[in-house]
Amino acid sequence: MIHFMRGAIPVIVFGIILWTIALVVAIIANAMAKVIFACILGIVLGLIGIRYTKRRAKREGI
Repeated sequence: MIHFMRGAIPVIVFGIILWTIALVVAIIANAMAKVIFACILGIVLGLIGIRYTKRRAKREGI
């Protein structure tokens, strides 16, 4: 489980970066509101995932 916690943060950060790029492209392309909302939701869930992973690692003493 220790190895998973250390490897999860970079994957989540990479996902946040991809969602941010998608958001910028959607705004430039004048996409529908639900597409922009999906990008924002992806970013927010990624940030929640980082917080959760760090708190869980701290709680388990990693």
